[in-house]
Amino acid sequence: MEHEKLIVRPKRPKGEDGHRIFSIRIKDNLMEQIEDISKETGYSRNELINLFLEYAVANCTIEKN
Repeated sequence: MEHEKLIVRPKRPKGEDGHRIFSIRIKDNLMEQIEDISKETGYSRNELINLFLEYAVANCTIEKN
């Protein structure tokens, strides 16, 4: 019986999966609100923050002086 070969490809360096990791500082009460939403919805904090950021960027208007 012939087995299929296991193909192992080189691991991608961090940041090449279309995502970046960086830290931010936020107020305690905002973090608590995100935690509450996370518990209520089952989304992780990371998923929620990404949803919130995508919404904010898509709905942002820049006012020119």
